[in-house]
Formats: sequence, C-alpha cells, structure tokens
Amino acid sequence: HRRFDYRPKTDPYCQARYTFCPTGSAIPVMKEEDVIEVYRLQAPVWEFKYGDLLGHLKIMHDAVGFKSSLTGKNYTMEWYELFQLGNCTFPHLRPGMDAPFWCNQGAACFYEGIDDAHWKENGTLVLVTTISGTMFNEMAKWVKYDNETGIYYETWTVQASPDKQSVVWFDSYECSKFILRTYQKLADLGAVFKKIQTNYTSIILFSGEPIYLGNETSIFGPLGNKTLAAAIRDFYYPFKPHRTVIEFFVDLVKIIDRVILNGQFYLFYNLEYWFLPMKFPYLKIIYEEVPLPSGSKTSFGV
Repeated sequence: HRRFDYRPKTDPYCQARYTFCPTGSAIPVMKEEDVIEVYRLQAPVWEFKYGDLLGHLKIMHDAVGFKSSLTGKNYTMEWYELFQLGNCTFPHLRPGMDAPFWCNQGAACFYEGIDDAHWKENGTLVLVTTISGTMFNEMAKWVKYDNETGIYYETWTVQASPDKQSVVWFDSYECSKFILRTYQKLADLGAVFKKIQTNYTSIILFSGEPIYLGNETSIFGPLGNKTLAAAIRDFYYPFKPHRTVIEFFVDLVKIIDRVILNGQFYLFYNLEYWFLPMKFPYLKIIYEEVPLPSGSKTSFGV
C-alpha cells in the first residue's frame, strides 16, 4: 500500500451519514514515568445501529485503548473511513464527469474515554500490554506520520486462492491494519505483549494474476481508452446506493452476472485501476488469527 507525501483536502461532494470522529481530540503528552495500560478493543461493525448482527458474520471493527496510571484517564484510538464504508469500496458516477469519483480517505481518530459497554457487550476489551509514558509519546509521533501518509482506505484483500500460502496480490488497508501497525510500533519501542489469541476480519476477493489498466488520466483523460472507460463505469454502476428494493435486486443480478458468471472485477488501488480475472470462491469473509507481536528491536519495558 503506497504512502503519500501529504493528505489532500476532501471534496465537499463527499458527505458522511455519520460524522467522522465527532469527539476527537489531540493526543496528549504523557509524563515519562507514567505506566499506561494498553487494551485491545473489538466490536461488530455498525454495532450502534445493528447491534450484534454483523458480529454473527464476524465483520468486526478494531481499536486500541489506553489508561494512564497517573491521571486515571482512558483514551480510545481507531482508524476508519471518513465517509463510511460504501464510499471507500465503490465510487460515485457523477453527471458530467467521465472518471468515477472516489470518497475513499481513511484516518485515525483519538478521543478521551473508553465506551466499556460498546466494546464488552458483543466484542472484546482486554489488556494486552503496559507501556511507559515515553513509549506512548513516541507512538504518538508515529501515529501522526502514519496518518498523514497512509490516507486511502482499501476494503479488499485480493488473493490467488484460499490457501494460506497463496499469493496476495493486494492487501487491504483498514481499521485492523492500523491496529496491527500500532502494536508492532509499540513492540519496536519495547512493549511486551501478553500471550492471548487475537483474530481480525478480512474481506477477500479471489483472482488470477491482476492486469494493470492505468490511472484516471490514462483511461478517462482526453487521450484515454474510451472503450475501457465505459467498461469501468458500467461495472461500477450497479453498486450505487439504491432507493427501492426492486432496484437493489435488479442490480444484484447484474453484479452476480459480472463478477461470478463472467469473472470480472475492476479494482481501484493506489489511484490506479486493475482488472481482476475472478475465480472460485470469488469472495470470502474470514476471521483469522494474527498473533500479537512477540519480538521487538529493543528490550526496555515497564
């Protein structure tokens, strides 16, 4: 996943149904001698609206919590879409614009407090390590860098097959990946993690070797490939928001026909378009163990 030099301003066209990081605050500077507990937080996606519904499908959202021993204050840190998942996964086809229009930025959110009920009721709230105030402050600097350079949300992992040793063509870039990067950074700073099982959600597409198509300019620009441009727009059209149930099922049939029966998928990744020759089982949601870091580059701790 490519890193960028800076985060571009978002277009006013991109609107969120739910405000991004409504109570967000700056990451505080901790006293060096503080002892800070680090918690693994996980709950079903959109639990505030659907309860445990997506939890049954193991579609989970991840975050990390902190508790300062000196102040007793709790904090939550997570990374998610600025304009909700649908906008990050599929573009808008705007009138008068040839190229699909993406609202696919993601970012870190830090705020005071841990909503115990939210994380405990249908998910996880468990202590994974303790760190010093110095380590927390170093992590905070890294979060700023990570947030300014890793700016685009990517829903899909793309693999050659369900086999664990399978080639991964494209890796996702979403909430769980941010938490895994954070844990690794803490391990690099000297944190020693508990030996507990940690699982994360991945949404995987299965494809033969991807075919590079080009970027927005080369495909949709004045000298672009009009046939390819039309094919990409046609592919994304059925994924638009639906106003009626009938409209939804009509477009669902089109999606099944295109992706499964004809084995076609167009992926937008690092601002470039790729064609995926889809193959069985086409799509799978997995809830797989990714161990907590076991090693670090240094050996100091709390």
